[in-house]
Amino acid sequence: MSNPVTDQKISVSPAYQFASVTPDDDNDLSISARSLYVGSGGDISVLNSESSAVVFKNVPDGSFLPVNTTRVKATDTTAQHIIAIY
Repeated sequence: MSNPVTDQKISVSPAYQFASVTPDDDNDLSISARSLYVGSGGDISVLNSESSAVVFKNVPDGSFLPVNTTRVKATDTTAQHIIAIY
């Protein structure tokens, strides 16, 4: 999978693409996201590019979660209206 975050130097430039996320236990995002926007807060279970899993607990409404993630898992994710930022 192409990973624009690790395939280039760290950038603080604005996002170049974004997409709504449907949490899925089996399928990765089409492109590794460099952050997530959480519209309706809750818990978010993610995998990083090394396939390490973590659950971020109690993420507030309207938050940006600055993590490089390849998958948002359905299991343990209660947050809604999640947008991947590339």
